[in-house]
Amino acid sequence: MAGTQTPFAPPVPTEATSIGTDIGLDARVIVFNCECHTYEQVIALFCQYIPGMTSPKAFELAWKIDHDGEAIVFAGALEQAEEIAAKLAGGGLRVAVQ
Repeated sequence: MAGTQTPFAPPVPTEATSIGTDIGLDARVIVFNCECHTYEQVIALFCQYIPGMTSPKAFELAWKIDHDGEAIVFAGALEQAEEIAAKLAGGGLRVAVQ
């Protein structure tokens, strides 16, 4: 609020972040809404390319993308995330790996 000066403490991290040298870096695949695919097309792509994906979960993710503009559809090893993102992009979806 304008005119008030409330002292505050910076947020305290609740989890430690570290980069290990073991299996690989964790990454997320994010799919963005593009208004160019049907739910059925998106669900089919998710079920085909994302390990362990079920039709009900794929529908939930498609709904989230449609209503929120984006959703994290996979989290795991960087190499696997990049592979999944490439396959989804090959299906015409707008994706990013973070």
